[in-house]
Amino acid sequence: MLNLRHERVRELLKRAIGEAVRREFHVNDVGLITVNDIDMGGDLKSAVVFISILGNADQQKRGLQVLHEHRTRIQGLVAKSVVLKYTPTLKFIVDDSLSRGNRVMQIIEEIEKTLPADTAQPDDHE
Repeated sequence: MLNLRHERVRELLKRAIGEAVRREFHVNDVGLITVNDIDMGGDLKSAVVFISILGNADQQKRGLQVLHEHRTRIQGLVAKSVVLKYTPTLKFIVDDSLSRGNRVMQIIEEIEKTLPADTAQPDDHE
């Protein structure tokens, strides 16, 4: 029962934080900030928000800086849209799992290109 509630709160927060960020910050200034996931503490009083920022290096740096500077404002907006006993303290972390995954796929493709044709992956066993 607690896991289901925990999951619901995570999804509500993910949506509310994403919406608050979209309304509060201009893409031209901070890049496109998306909320990828949230890791909640067991007591629901703290949340690590995994974000990705699409944009140039300056926008990415500025985006993370702005999120840290306006953390309490974002928490306030979340508190208005998601009714909880305690509004969790937010901590923003850049989630680089997408770029790491893309890099792994790139490496695999490069390896496959260098393999001779006869050592390529065999089809299903006959």
